[in-house]
Amino acid sequence: MRIIFMGTPEFAVPALQAIAAEKSVFEIVLVVTGKDKPRKSKRADVEPSPVKQAALALGLQVYEVDDVKDPAFAEMVASCQPDVIVVAAFRILPPAIYEQACLGAFNLHASLLPAYRGAAPVNWSLVNGDRETGVTTFFLQQRVDTGTVILQEKTAIAPDENATDLACRLSEIGANVVVSTLHLIASGKATASDQNDALASKAPKLTRDNTRIDWAQPVARINDFIRGLALKPAAWTTFQGKTMKLFRAAPGALFSEDASASPGTLLVNQGRLYAAGLDGWLELLSLQLEGRKNMEASEFVRGFRQNVGSSLFV
Repeated sequence: MRIIFMGTPEFAVPALQAIAAEKSVFEIVLVVTGKDKPRKSKRADVEPSPVKQAALALGLQVYEVDDVKDPAFAEMVASCQPDVIVVAAFRILPPAIYEQACLGAFNLHASLLPAYRGAAPVNWSLVNGDRETGVTTFFLQQRVDTGTVILQEKTAIAPDENATDLACRLSEIGANVVVSTLHLIASGKATASDQNDALASKAPKLTRDNTRIDWAQPVARINDFIRGLALKPAAWTTFQGKTMKLFRAAPGALFSEDASASPGTLLVNQGRLYAAGLDGWLELLSLQLEGRKNMEASEFVRGFRQNVGSSLFV
């Protein structure tokens, strides 16, 4: 089976490697990924995508694309004569691309579709406090994330799992599901079922606006928001006019002397940092203040030399 694999970030790498490991059945004729990005390091001018790095390590042919509607891209895909196109964390493809796969093109999505259609399914499932998620493979259609479902696999979400950890775990689960999907297609046993649009939910792209913390929320919800955006792009608030990113927190103790504190109030108690939510206190554990490095909250507290029980305002 001739396969074109399309993906860019780290999430897609395990699927690529899993397919490549079955050389007797699958032939990866081309790996498509995004263009190299400028590198901040002085050691090199550009940085290849994680998928490109993995593909080169496997000795696979790589094609970098910036515009998926470019006729040259369509010509390259056609010249490879793919049986199947596998997509994992890539662009929205036009029909002119995915229809060139004679046995179909399918996508690996990090949710149990039709839940969380969109760019950030892992983040929003955590932000919303879900206890279960999973991965889905589905045949591509013109409407984003609406294609017919081939396979799904569920997994429980750990209470302290953040978006970075969950995405890593889902990428490994997804790799196995991708290989299983390919075997079904190769054997002619793949069946697909329609998604129920009435049950659909969205996972929009993360922006500066929708990653800001609203402190007038229950503590548990704020905690879910923080872990749902950690480590990148990170939930943020402001402190003394500067952006403060929060990476890790935990529901904290209730302090009777500050029970009526306004949401967003910061409290230093016995060298530990707390922020008031709507129904109690959230202990802040890991953060980064604008212009400074990532640090544990205990280090932040020492730097500002606050007295026990002092209150600040975000």
